Amino acid sequence: MPAWAQALGGGRGARSLPGGSLMRYIFAFSFRWREPLSHLSPCRLFLTQRSVPQISDIHLSRFRDPGRAVDLEKFCSETIDIIQPALVLATGDLTDAKTKEQLGSRQQEVEWQTYQGILKKTRVMEKTKWLDVKGNHDAFNIPSLESVENYYRKYSAVRRDGSFHYVHSTPFGNYSFISLDATLNPGPKRPFNFFGILDQKQMEELLLLAKESSRSNHSIWFGHFTTSTMLSPSPGIRSIMRSATAYLCGHLHTLGGLMPVLHTRHFQGTLELEVGDWKDNRRYRIFAFDHDLFSFADLIFGEWPVVLITNPKSLLYSSAKHEPVERLLYSTHIRVLAFSLSSITSVAVKIDGVHLGQASHLSGPIFILKWNPRNYSNKTHNIEVIVQDSSGRSKNVHHIFSAQDDIHLRFDPLASFILLTDHYIVARVLFVMIVLIQLIILITFRYRAYPEHKGPPGFINLTSFSLCVLSKINIFYYSVLLLTLYTTLGPWFVGEITKGKLGCCFSFGIFVDGHFLQGSLTFIVGILQLVFFNIPLMIYLCWSLLQRCFGHNFRSHLRHGKYLKIIPVHLLMLLLYIWQIYSCYFLHMTYGTLALLFSPLRTWLTLVTPVLVRCVWTLNSTELGAFIVQLKSHLSS
Repeated sequence: MPAWAQALGGGRGARSLPGGSLMRYIFAFSFRWREPLSHLSPCRLFLTQRSVPQISDIHLSRFRDPGRAVDLEKFCSETIDIIQPALVLATGDLTDAKTKEQLGSRQQEVEWQTYQGILKKTRVMEKTKWLDVKGNHDAFNIPSLESVENYYRKYSAVRRDGSFHYVHSTPFGNYSFISLDATLNPGPKRPFNFFGILDQKQMEELLLLAKESSRSNHSIWFGHFTTSTMLSPSPGIRSIMRSATAYLCGHLHTLGGLMPVLHTRHFQGTLELEVGDWKDNRRYRIFAFDHDLFSFADLIFGEWPVVLITNPKSLLYSSAKHEPVERLLYSTHIRVLAFSLSSITSVAVKIDGVHLGQASHLSGPIFILKWNPRNYSNKTHNIEVIVQDSSGRSKNVHHIFSAQDDIHLRFDPLASFILLTDHYIVARVLFVMIVLIQLIILITFRYRAYPEHKGPPGFINLTSFSLCVLSKINIFYYSVLLLTLYTTLGPWFVGEITKGKLGCCFSFGIFVDGHFLQGSLTFIVGILQLVFFNIPLMIYLCWSLLQRCFGHNFRSHLRHGKYLKIIPVHLLMLLLYIWQIYSCYFLHMTYGTLALLFSPLRTWLTLVTPVLVRCVWTLNSTELGAFIVQLKSHLSS
């Protein structure tokens, strides 16, 4: 057996494929109570316990928050010792890989040494099987998988790039764990590797792994990127993983706390469960299979007791397509997993507010309470479990369940939108639409006759007039037209895309070292450029030309007296110009001096903008003569 397979824990089915990306420690419990579809007494039950821990987005940093490493070490010793898992999954962004000022990106070997040092010091790999995979931060600024900068190969537990299939064998069946690696190769510097990419070859390999897992009781896919932040060829990654019970991921960090729960279900039936980050929120997850019914709990490190109700399972996460949900009706006991630093003293169970009794301890973390599910065969019901330990700590958990298979609950629509929408497609469409609208407006006003305005000179008439002026004067028309076309088609900058490798960045993708990385975040950056600078610049030029047509120059329009209308316009444009200057600084810090010097969309545009603005206010009045006359005629009519 090769060394990397031994690192995966030996056993059955550790198969690796090119391209590994994931980083999260998933604390997952997997146990099965062997209970036939009939009522049995507890003494006849055969139960085996398995566990799988997972954590995500650790971001060990040499510059920020040393507590991440301290708490991770405590987690690998204290928490793992209490949970006693059979398997640990680390699903991406093991390290932070940023420079000291947090703008640039660089693989910091000391961060990887810290990560490996924690694994060795706590001897966690001797206690359990530890599967770690790369996230986008772990692939920052890596010119190739063979590069010495690819510290994942040297310091991780798996030490091999690519997706793989690990089979966890039990006396009652096999459970497949398939890692999904969508990190970019080569790995560009930040921020242009926020989206993962799967090519056709990787899709075929993942399809093969999915077929291999068909012989298992369940398959769990785990990866760093959400499916909404991955580019994949037809039929798409969600279709490839359609046989999976769940896809466990991270990457979005609860969107800065705005979405602490990001869960949904694919149209094919697979659950997609994003777990919060370890970096700032110290989140982790445990999950379990009880009679092949999948249950999980998202938790915060350091909060005890840890409680997971496995039977009856939550209705929201039930799936008749992937689970034998009918087993709930034939179960004889409510089952709860409970862990704490101190011994568990009480596990009280309520259904619909009615106290059913105290669950008794069976073995390990398992507590059971006899029940009759037929009493709850109609509608939905709420189960509540209150766990207390000998130190006085308590935890209350609850969820809705149902014994009817025709009742369903809906996931949060916003969470579903975030996880099920292919955001790179949305960004691409929006970018193209904005460009087309701007071009259509420019070209239409360029070739239409001088408008004859009727009625009072309101906002619409003056806006139309100013657009006509800008489009009829060559220097401004061709400047704005060229800027729009260049933003769409031209190279934004030329620079060191990844260490030692020059490349070109376009709206539609990045060329580097003979590779083409499809556009994803580039379209979002393009939208920001259009909305926060290009279009405001065009509007500002139109407004300034309108002031000139009113007979003002720069000084006279300031003395005109309407400060509340004039000053905010200049201040807003100044703020947007400062934003453009900052984007040049950011480009310099992320991609170097060469990128700063050879960046038409950033540096050159920043230098040209004051020239265009000056040209408006110093333009010879004779070139505006026809427009001035037309405006005065309209105002006097």
